[in-house]
Amino acid sequence: MRLEILPVRGIGHVTEGDDLAALIAGAAPWLRDGDVLVVTSKIVSKAEGRLVDVPADGPERLAERDRVLATETARVVATRGATRIVQTHHGFVMASAGIDASNVDKTRLVLLPVDPDASARALRAALRDRFGLDVAVIVSDTMGRPWRNGLTDVALGVAGMPAIRDHRGEVDPYGNELQLTQMAVVDELAGAGELIKGKCDQVPVAVVRGYLDATRDDDEGARTLVRDASLDLFSRGTAEARADGLRAAALLADGTGAAPADPAAVDRAIAAVAEVVASGTVFTHVTDREVREGLAASVPDWPATATDLVLGAAPTPVDRADLVRFGADLQRLRTALAAEGVASTLLPPPAGTTASATLAL
Repeated sequence: MRLEILPVRGIGHVTEGDDLAALIAGAAPWLRDGDVLVVTSKIVSKAEGRLVDVPADGPERLAERDRVLATETARVVATRGATRIVQTHHGFVMASAGIDASNVDKTRLVLLPVDPDASARALRAALRDRFGLDVAVIVSDTMGRPWRNGLTDVALGVAGMPAIRDHRGEVDPYGNELQLTQMAVVDELAGAGELIKGKCDQVPVAVVRGYLDATRDDDEGARTLVRDASLDLFSRGTAEARADGLRAAALLADGTGAAPADPAAVDRAIAAVAEVVASGTVFTHVTDREVREGLAASVPDWPATATDLVLGAAPTPVDRADLVRFGADLQRLRTALAAEGVASTLLPPPAGTTASATLAL
């Protein structure tokens, strides 16, 4: 195989309603059947009107960008300072949902196409029907990669070829049957096209020649590249997964056991963690009959015969940071109780209360 990567120059500034097929065919009269067009998603979005108006600068711009990001986000994966890694409604996991402020007026932001596969199919059909060109089309955008520095272009949409080259069932030169190998060839072609497009060269379209013998319609498109949630082993950022784990652990029931806990063992467990918990957190034995009856009335399934312990925090509104801190503190207590041989069950706080929970022993 011998590949050529060719730039399509002279397309110029793209605005809403522009005819991309005519612009590309006019700028590249040398296109051939079987070529693969790698088209930057930004010009697709511009032609489709996927732009929003924002202030040119200042806090109002940041606030509006955050609002737009929220509308484009299906799920937050990780947040570090101003950086937000999110899953878009397409299923892509990207920084800032692919919202782009480069190569556009300062008072506008460019969003991803609503359906990049449909955009690729429409452009392919227009080039075929109006200009007699049988080409494949890849709509590409720049992404980072987990565990890797730097960016590369990947395919958001494709038409005229499968997104994946499946080698499973083939036999390698050593006689080994391939079991897992599926190559994301459209991502590889998108990355190849980016080598000559660049961010500042105003070359939004590249042509990869020599890869395809013939085009082939494939209804699956690039959405086959989105990993199913059930197979995603890294669906949360590290800090977010740890916080979720602490909250889950704090609410995990062990069972109260057949006999009441030894109060001295509980005291030792509390003493073991008292110096490291967050300021303002208080551990208190509850033995007063009226308090016990009040808890029994406000918490469903309150264990009427158990020895009780209440873990309380200052009566202030709860935010996400408080919940993470509280979960860590409670997990420390649970660990200390386990070291003393005390089984425990954390019960939910009564409805309408602040950051407090009740540990029944």
